Amino acid sequence: MAVCVLLGSAGRAQAVGYRYWSFWERNGNAWTYATQGPSAGRPSDGDVQGFRFAVSEDSADATRPRGSADFATICAGTPARDGHKRVALVLDFGTAADAPTGERPPAERTACARVPGDATTADALAAVAGPLRYDTNALLCAIAGYPAKGCGEQVSAGQDRNPAQGTAHQGQSKAQAPAKGTAHHGPSVGVLAGAAAVAALGAAAVWQARRRRG
Repeated sequence: MAVCVLLGSAGRAQAVGYRYWSFWERNGNAWTYATQGPSAGRPSDGDVQGFRFAVSEDSADATRPRGSADFATICAGTPARDGHKRVALVLDFGTAADAPTGERPPAERTACARVPGDATTADALAAVAGPLRYDTNALLCAIAGYPAKGCGEQVSAGQDRNPAQGTAHQGQSKAQAPAKGTAHHGPSVGVLAGAAAVAALGAAAVWQARRRRG
């Protein structure tokens, strides 16, 4: 128990958040944090989906994509086709403050993906915003090659921020999102699992020490 408390306190004192791409769905004029990853979601024709690169503490603190373009605007130049669907994508590469050291985010943009009717969001994204990069756990690491390296890494206070840009993003809005640690495309799951493993090892060590003394 003591191990868990100490680890939790240290994490809160040091952590600023995680640098990663979050995935969103547009419902009317509001963005909602997606409940499944882009490789599992199968959007319908006319859907608007968004991606935002930022440093966020967890899914409840994630930053929404900027811009208000709707499906009709984004897909105006992409005619419908039998057997296909059109998915409007909003790609927000984030601010310079959230960029990895030495990188600058591309300008935010929109794209209309016309893909087969059974395509996933990941398929739609690959059709208009490659190259994509994933890690071994299928976490989306890069869209259109950005960022060039890194994937969901933890950012600590005073470290790993873009030194030319000062503080983190301001005025960040709270997203309606799953709780921290849910099985989703954010990085929190692995971090919590690692902490649990360390806590278990610590508890085992304490038990062994007491057994030897006994």
